Amino acid sequence: MVPPLFLDVLPDHYILDMCAAPGSKTFQLLEIIHQSIKPGFLPDGLVIANDVDVQRCNLLIHQTKRMCSANLIVTNHEAQYFPSCLSAKDFTRDEHGELKDILQFDRVLCDVPCSGDGTLRKAPDIWRKWNAGMGNGVHRLQVEIAMRGITLLKVGGRMVYSTCSMNPVENEAVVAEILRRSKGSVELLDVSYELPELVRRPGLRTWKVRDRGLWLATYEDVPISRRGVILPSMFPCDEICTSKLQSDSLYENATLNNSEVKNNCSFESGDHCVTMDIDNTTFKPLTMDIDNDPKKLGNDVTLVHISKDAEIEDDCKVGASQNDLDETKAKVSSFSLEHCMRILPYDQNSGAFFIAVLHKISSPHDDSVKAVGQSNRRMQRTQRSTSPGLGSDDQPVVRSSIDIPQDDPGVVEAASAPGPTDKFPSVKDDQGAVETENIEAFDNGEDGNLETKQTKENLLKHGKWRGVDPVVFFRDENTINSIRSFYGISDVFPLDSHLVTRNCDANHVKRIYYISESVRDILELNFKVGQKLKITSLGLKVFERQASKDNSGTCTFRLSSEGLPLLLPYIGKQILSASLEDFRHLLQYRTIKFPDFVDADFRENASTLISGCCVIVLKEKNKEIFQDDSSAIAIVCWKGKTNLSIMVSQLDAQELLERLQARFGGQRASGPDESDASLGASAEMEVSGAQVAEPDFVE
Repeated sequence: MVPPLFLDVLPDHYILDMCAAPGSKTFQLLEIIHQSIKPGFLPDGLVIANDVDVQRCNLLIHQTKRMCSANLIVTNHEAQYFPSCLSAKDFTRDEHGELKDILQFDRVLCDVPCSGDGTLRKAPDIWRKWNAGMGNGVHRLQVEIAMRGITLLKVGGRMVYSTCSMNPVENEAVVAEILRRSKGSVELLDVSYELPELVRRPGLRTWKVRDRGLWLATYEDVPISRRGVILPSMFPCDEICTSKLQSDSLYENATLNNSEVKNNCSFESGDHCVTMDIDNTTFKPLTMDIDNDPKKLGNDVTLVHISKDAEIEDDCKVGASQNDLDETKAKVSSFSLEHCMRILPYDQNSGAFFIAVLHKISSPHDDSVKAVGQSNRRMQRTQRSTSPGLGSDDQPVVRSSIDIPQDDPGVVEAASAPGPTDKFPSVKDDQGAVETENIEAFDNGEDGNLETKQTKENLLKHGKWRGVDPVVFFRDENTINSIRSFYGISDVFPLDSHLVTRNCDANHVKRIYYISESVRDILELNFKVGQKLKITSLGLKVFERQASKDNSGTCTFRLSSEGLPLLLPYIGKQILSASLEDFRHLLQYRTIKFPDFVDADFRENASTLISGCCVIVLKEKNKEIFQDDSSAIAIVCWKGKTNLSIMVSQLDAQELLERLQARFGGQRASGPDESDASLGASAEMEVSGAQVAEPDFVE
C-alpha cells in the first residue's frame, strides 16, 4: 500500500479516496491522520471514502470499522461524477479566488480501476481473463476519474494517481492527458527523494499501443474503423489535431507542413506540440524504434537540431500492414513522465504499482469550470438519447448498476411530500442527476419561505436517495441529557450538533453516531445543496439502545465498544477498575456473579453500581489509572442484580485475551489462573451447562 505514503497527509487535511474499496488504503489514511492525536481528541481533517458498488461499500465499512474513527464518511458515487456540492446559485469566489460553498480536498487518492496485470503473482486466475485490450477499454474511464479528482483538488493540494498495472496506456498516457488538459495548472512532481529505500523505476516517455494484434505507434496508424476505441490520448505523441477527430478525409493526409499543423491543431481539443521554436531554432524529439532497441524503452530523450522550416514526417499510412507498423518509429512525449514511478514485482518481491504524484498550481478560469459542467451535462443528454449503456462513439459506457436515476418521478415523489413541493423546479447538477431544488425560495412572500422550509424538512426526513437511510442530526435534549447524566460525561466533551442517526423518529432510534466537526461541516453543506452526497456510512457509533429484563435501567442507551476509546477520558460515572485476574475472568467466562470476583474492593463496588451499562478498566500493578492514557484497556459491561456481564463479542474477547498474554504473560488465554482453583471449577461448571449465569440485559 505504497500510494498513500506519497500523499504527505497531515491531521488537518480533507482527503478523498475516489475508488476506496475494499478499504486497505482508506484505513491507512485514517491511521495517518489519527497517529499524532491524543486519546479523547479528534483530528481536524477527515477522509471521504467513495466507491461505485454498494456491496463493496459495505466491505469498505467493515474494513474501516476497526479504526473507530469519527472522521470518516463513506459515499456511493461513480468517481468520475463525484459531486462538488456546489449550489445552483452560489457560483462565486472569495478574496483568494476559491469557489465558495464547494467541496474540495487537500489530498486526493485516485487509485483507479485497471486491468490488474500487476497482481498476477497473488491472483494467478487473472491469466484466464486478461487480454491486451483490457487497458484500452478502461483508459477513457481512468482519464475521466483523474480529471474529476483534479477538479475537486484545492490549489496547492496533491493528488496521487495509481494503478496496479504496467500498461503505459493506463499509466503514462493518462498522466500525459491530465497534464495536457490542465494547461499548466497541474504539475507532475519529482518525488524520487521520498521513501529512498523503495526500489522504483522511472516512467516511460515512449510506447506503442496494442490493438487486435497490431502494434500502433501513432494515432495515424489506427484504422478508421477502430478510431472510436483507440483514442489519441493513448499515444505518447502530443501532436493531436482537431482535424484528426473531425472527418475521415483528413485521415488520408500522410504529411502536414508546419503551417498546416499550426492552423489545424487546437490546444483546447488536445494538443501539446512537441516541436518548439526557441530563438529561431526548432527542436524535435528523436524517434525511437522500440522493437529494435529495447534499451530505449526507458526515459533517455535526445533532441536533434533541425531547421525551422523542416516538415513533420509521418510515414504511417492508415491501415498499414504489420511489417510497415513494425518499422514505425515510436514518438516521445514532451512531458516529464520520467517523474512517474514504476514499482516492479521482482525488484523487492512485491506487487506491481504505477504511481504519479500531481500538484495543483492554480485554479482553472471560471469559463473553464463552467465549460466542464456544460460538457458533463451534454454528455449525460447524449447518453440518454443513445441506446442504453452506449456512448455516442458506440463504446460501452461504464455506469453503476446500483445508482438510482434521479429523473424518475417516483424517486422525487418518494423524497418529498405532495402539494406545495411540486411547485419547485427541477435542475441538473454537475452529475446530470435531476433533483428537487430545495435551496431556493420563490418570490412568494411568506408562502414561498414556508414551501422551502417544508421541502427541506421532507428531504431531511425521508432522504434523497432511495434505498439509503437518511442522515439526521439527533437533537432530543431529554435523551442527550439522560446519557450525559448517567455516565457522568464531562461538559468539555461536545454532544450537541455532533450526534447523528439514520432514523428521524427519536423514539425508535437504535444507534447514535458521533461525528467530528469537519464531518459536521460537510454534512451541513450537503443539506444546504440538496443532499448531493449519497452517504452510506459516517461517524463513529457511540450509543446503542439497550433494554433490560426488569426495565430497571435509568438510561435506555448503552455505550458502544467502538466509541468507548473516544468517550473513556470523559466518563465520570459507571466506571470501575479491575485487577488483571478479574479482568481476565470476565473475558473468559463473560458473565460472573459478584461473590466470584477475586478482588474484594472490586466485588463491593460492582455490586453497588446502578443497574445498567458500565465500563471496566484494567488496573495494572504499581500503576495509577489514567483514562486518557493511550495504553488503557477497557471493556463495556452490563451490571445486573447479581452478576456482571461483558458486552464484547466472543472473537473480540479472545483477541483481547491474547493481547493480555503477550503484554503481561502468565496465564494462558484458554483457562483461569491455577492460583484461583475455586473460581476455575465454578466457571467450568457454568460453561458446561450445569449452572450458567445469564445476563440481565436483552440482546
